[in-house]
Amino acid sequence: MSGQYWFPNMPIPEIMTALSEWGLSVSNEQLVRPSSDFVTGVYNACLEQVTSISPNVLHKPTQRALASLDDANPDLYTNAISHNIMLYHLTRFATSARIMDFSSRDLSAPEPERTRFILSAFINFVKFAEQCTTFISNVREKSAQVIEEREQVIQELSEVQHNLAVLKAQRAKDEPKCEQLKEENAAMTSQLLAAKEVHTGLTKEIESLKIERAHLQARNETVNSESALLMDNNSRTRSRIVQSPERIRRNIMTMGTTAIEDKKTVALHEAKARDLQAKISALVNIEKDVRSCIEQLQTTEKEVQLLEGSQKELAELKDSLEYKKVERGELQKKTERVHKQLGNAQEKLERAQRHAEEKRQASQQTVERLQRDYEKMDIERRENDKQVEELRIEAGDIETKMAEHLKKSEAELNELLTEYWKLRHETEVYMETLANKLNMNVSSD
Repeated sequence: MSGQYWFPNMPIPEIMTALSEWGLSVSNEQLVRPSSDFVTGVYNACLEQVTSISPNVLHKPTQRALASLDDANPDLYTNAISHNIMLYHLTRFATSARIMDFSSRDLSAPEPERTRFILSAFINFVKFAEQCTTFISNVREKSAQVIEEREQVIQELSEVQHNLAVLKAQRAKDEPKCEQLKEENAAMTSQLLAAKEVHTGLTKEIESLKIERAHLQARNETVNSESALLMDNNSRTRSRIVQSPERIRRNIMTMGTTAIEDKKTVALHEAKARDLQAKISALVNIEKDVRSCIEQLQTTEKEVQLLEGSQKELAELKDSLEYKKVERGELQKKTERVHKQLGNAQEKLERAQRHAEEKRQASQQTVERLQRDYEKMDIERRENDKQVEELRIEAGDIETKMAEHLKKSEAELNELLTEYWKLRHETEVYMETLANKLNMNVSSD
């Protein structure tokens, strides 16, 4: 027995009165010598008063527990599972009632003192719960709000699931395209890297060719200036010297050879210039291709970023879905508990209505019986009034007769008193006369 509790230990008459208010007929013998069936029924009734949990309510959980068993004969465990479930709820109820050591021994082998102690705790706890009806109604309103919120969450969850299914379908549809884009991106990246290397080499070659072209142009200008100077010198020399055909022929041959070499050099330079121009145009085309590749690469990177953002959003939606699933599970559990409490409250209400109907019928019968008794008493009262009236008349007659008799008696008494005083006076006179004749002293006393 627990040593610390805040409730009074009720005597047997108060326990019987409290249980009778709930429609439980309990005798003194049952409390003095409690049995297992008796305490189980009373404890279940106390539990039902507060939580509306009864063996009928626990039938479905018991069946679900039996259905989850992997056994060929689940009926063998029906009584044990139902007993354990009820013992679990009774233990929680007893803990709330400040009985921390409640066990199955209190059901299977009850002791009188222990049973009265537990019943005192249960009755006080039930009365306390009845005093907190406002709080319980608030809890029921909150449970109704929770149900509405659950419906909203279920609707939002269905929408999220639909959106997730659409995203999954779109993702499954875009998976091949993404793989293809990834492969194309890798190929383009490798091509860009190769093109970049080629572009770097060509840029270096172009720079070297530009430098060589500048040198050649400078050399060409130098050769041209030298040719102009030589021609000026040649013209001045021709004007000075006597013309020698042989020398002139040699000079012409030398100059022709030099002109041919210069023409070859110019043709070579022009060929190099054309090659450089072709290379420059090719480099311009390559630069355009590189720019287009860079633009495509940037577009691909943007698409990759969008894809990564979509994947992040999908991961967030998955996390949100998991969270919503957890919340849904909790809300389902809360809803089941609320439905159970609602069912228990409805059963309790129906039981209270039946009890009130029975009380009303009993009160109606009592009123009818009292009405009949009243009518019967009214008839008897009328008869009694008649008898009283007759007795009053008789009493009046008797009083009249008594008054007449009293008058007669008073008259007769007055006559007797007159005769008495007259006789006494005559007696005194006679005694005085006799005393005088006998010479005796006689006092009037």
